[in-house]
Amino acid sequence: MLAFANAKINLGLHVTEKRADGYHNLETVFYPVKLYDVLELTDAAVTSCVVGGTAVPGNPEDNICLKAYHLLQKDFDLPAQQISLLKNIPVGAGLGGGSADAAFLIRLLNDKFKLGIPVAGMEDYARQLGADCAFFIQNKPVYAFGKGDEFSEISLDLSAYCLVLVKPDIHVSTADAYAGIKPIIPSRSVKDLIHLPLKDWELNLKNDFEKTVFSKYPQIEQIKMKLYQAGAIYAAMSGSGSAVFAIFEQQVSLPDLEKDHQVFYNV
Repeated sequence: MLAFANAKINLGLHVTEKRADGYHNLETVFYPVKLYDVLELTDAAVTSCVVGGTAVPGNPEDNICLKAYHLLQKDFDLPAQQISLLKNIPVGAGLGGGSADAAFLIRLLNDKFKLGIPVAGMEDYARQLGADCAFFIQNKPVYAFGKGDEFSEISLDLSAYCLVLVKPDIHVSTADAYAGIKPIIPSRSVKDLIHLPLKDWELNLKNDFEKTVFSKYPQIEQIKMKLYQAGAIYAAMSGSGSAVFAIFEQQVSLPDLEKDHQVFYNV
């Protein structure tokens, strides 16, 4: 049984306050894009996760897909499965690839074994695996708040535009991204700013992580500048980086960026 787990981008991101539990509250808009990992579930004697494609750092036994399987296994009598994962979404890029894999595995298990878990229930499981993981259960544009795991539906369709992703060979750690961040409640919410004309996003729709990340990794800021120079209507870092996305009015070719970075067109 197959599933195609897609990435997401963040349209605006404000870090609004430090929470008592050590996390931060934030607000952003999650938007799904057409860059996919491939997941397959097959019956097996022993549960395992086999990963191909882009290398995933860390202990294979700690793979988030295995965590998702064992989370559901606590409540359901699941037979052993081989989880095959083909990684295409860059790791450590702010694109939610790991979270997408876990959420889509929950959906796969629910479908394959007819567990009958409602959408809200699947989201509750996903929240235990990552702040943005629950987004991928319904996988449609939302205004996200709290830790990034509470959602409000929004109407947003960028399908008339050309979206491009650029991923430098840089891994931005969460600690690096939050270093120097001073949480503040903005005068205008991302939920309101997202409804401005797209041409006004450049001056109004901000990602709070950019200041800190750009100071440590100026190469990422240079990518954003080059995307604007190439004619982007809007460009920004996604999440805590390191990927940068851009919205163009028409098809574009970026050979200069392709020399040094991964470039994904028409996402």
